Amino acid sequence: MSRFMLSRPINLDRPRRAPIACNYCRKRKTKCLGGNGRLACRACSVAGRTCTYPDAQRTVRVPEAYLVQLETRLKEYEKGHNNGAGRQESLDVTPLEYQHQQDPPATTLSGNSEPPTTTNEDDIDGNPLTEKIAHLVLSPEGDKRYIGNSSSASLGKKFLDFVRSFKTGLDIGEDFITPAYNSCSNFSIRANAHQAKPFTTSLPPFPFAKRLYAAQYSYIGTIFSFTSPETFEKNIREMYDREVDFTNKSDCLRYCQIFIILAFGQMYSINQWTSYDGPPGFEYFQQAMNLLPAIHEQPSVTFVEVLSLVGYFFQNLNRRDDAFLHTGLALRMAVLLGLHQEVSDDTLDDHAREHRRRLWWSVYSLDRILCVKSGNSLTIADEDIGVFPPSRLSDEPDLGPAAVLFHYTELSRILGRIMKNVYRTPRTTAYNLVSSVQSILAELTQWQSNLPHALQCDFTKLDSGISRQCVSMFLHYSQCINMTVRPLVFNVVRICLQNHEKTGEWPDWKEGLQQSTVLAVETCVAAARNSAAVMATAAKQNLIATYGYMDGEHAFSAAIILVMINIAFPYNLRDRAAMVLALDVLNGMAEKGNLHIRSLHRLLLSLYHTVIPSPTESGDKPASAAPEHEHMSPPPADLAPPETSPTEHRPESQPIQLPHVSVDDPLAAFLAAQQSTSPIPMSGDSGFIVPEELLSFENPMGDAILWEEGYGTFDVGMDFDWAQWNS
Repeated sequence: MSRFMLSRPINLDRPRRAPIACNYCRKRKTKCLGGNGRLACRACSVAGRTCTYPDAQRTVRVPEAYLVQLETRLKEYEKGHNNGAGRQESLDVTPLEYQHQQDPPATTLSGNSEPPTTTNEDDIDGNPLTEKIAHLVLSPEGDKRYIGNSSSASLGKKFLDFVRSFKTGLDIGEDFITPAYNSCSNFSIRANAHQAKPFTTSLPPFPFAKRLYAAQYSYIGTIFSFTSPETFEKNIREMYDREVDFTNKSDCLRYCQIFIILAFGQMYSINQWTSYDGPPGFEYFQQAMNLLPAIHEQPSVTFVEVLSLVGYFFQNLNRRDDAFLHTGLALRMAVLLGLHQEVSDDTLDDHAREHRRRLWWSVYSLDRILCVKSGNSLTIADEDIGVFPPSRLSDEPDLGPAAVLFHYTELSRILGRIMKNVYRTPRTTAYNLVSSVQSILAELTQWQSNLPHALQCDFTKLDSGISRQCVSMFLHYSQCINMTVRPLVFNVVRICLQNHEKTGEWPDWKEGLQQSTVLAVETCVAAARNSAAVMATAAKQNLIATYGYMDGEHAFSAAIILVMINIAFPYNLRDRAAMVLALDVLNGMAEKGNLHIRSLHRLLLSLYHTVIPSPTESGDKPASAAPEHEHMSPPPADLAPPETSPTEHRPESQPIQLPHVSVDDPLAAFLAAQQSTSPIPMSGDSGFIVPEELLSFENPMGDAILWEEGYGTFDVGMDFDWAQWNS
């Protein structure tokens, strides 16, 4: 629609450019002078023609499925309104993320403030066009918290909201975020520095302390470099040999650092624990927090190390705000000390200078991981960093700590690119999306090819020994692939389920998609499968951090992808076995006392059975007379598609129901299924997960809308802590 302005004489002496060009000037591609105050522009006035202007309202494009959904909801609402009983029922389907948009005007990614809009209480639609607005969620204390949308839990939250739009049966509250452990611990109460000894501390025997240090070093001592074995032994011997001066800040810092390291060591060395206060090592951590100096104290290298360790332990407690704050403080203190730049200081020997470099890259890597996986903004840009990468000292082996730290930090740097180019930058065209995804995957492939063979996971020898640093490296690598492509996977899954709701059929998900799109989805699924296999192998060798943040994040990230595709895609033996394996890994961590993982695992089961009912729920005979088990681990023989009910005609490729029986070795079942399928190349076969075809494909213009919709869903939004569900 156009609005018309009649030609009227105007003052031509001081013409001004119109804010919007008229149709005539727009067609001629000339400046449109005038047109203010309902007046015709100069060109139209001189020619005596009617000056018309285009409608200034934006035209937005929405998926056809969304319009169909709107029509369906409108009919349901009108029907319920006529019966006098539909209003409240309709309100119940509003996703939580749209129920908290009552506050100040939000700021979009471009930095422009959106004008406040009036929200009708009767609005029942979760409009995907509003998903670029940041969301706030409530903490248990009633405070509002911003949590970003690039984390794995947010993917599950979005999928759950989508399933809720057409399925019922998950009677789960979602009013508050509840941490997995007791949130009443007050870590803000510090000891009075003027008191001689305000509290009692207790160090374990020296041999036991060394064992705890070795335990934490095997998990995080190589991927990060906060305290070397020599420094730890020197400091702890000093604490045993003399009385600690609690009025001395340096003594407090060293003592605090020792207790945090002991806390990590106990957490990584215990595999069975039941406590609502915290994971193993929590008592050591409490003692460390009582010794932590105030933030305004003089910065030091040791202070940076301590703040980094404190932040990471808070993340293991599922206290993400505290983790983000302390890690950010550590990074800023490192900047104050100049760790991010090469400095000219003659007093620094080679070891001290190299320690500064390794400490910087450790803090940088940890900060990148916590920022990206919680959806927060990056703390520092790569362009502002001028320090050299970690390098081997003359007395170190070729594949020592420096090599591990270097390659692990490279993945953290790529993770920052994923956040910037996939989840943050305004994406207007499929071409930009594909270019970004292709560039990141190419960089990951180059990283894989540069990785020394000794640090790679050989999938042909999973039954043999595997080092913990290889596990950490490969899981970080797979997670980067997962985060790069999973918005596209989510959109493909969503479309498959929408089509099934309309047609009742389960067609091949690849039908109608270009090869580049199919390869991207398959690569993400392959990364999830491989992550599950590596974690299951590590669990067999007692190399899983049952209560650690990283392992839980990697396990859930793989499991949610595998659950989604097994719900929406036709039956596939390998993917089904991989899902069972991933859920078995989660179940193992849950049964050993990880409360947060237990909540995630239970919700995945509820989510799966909401879409794919169990045999007993559908009236069929159960696949086994064994009692139901939450880990959903069928024996290899039961991985084949089950027979369908006579009353329900489903194609052979239908997603199958999970029989509730256990299996002795889900990893063996997965490897057997893997060998029976022509796989995407994995480590140990050709050294790559990413297919070479995916690095050189042309822009999928036929799937442009699919890409744009998929990644548009994952702008800054809200993450969600699932610990309160099924707790």
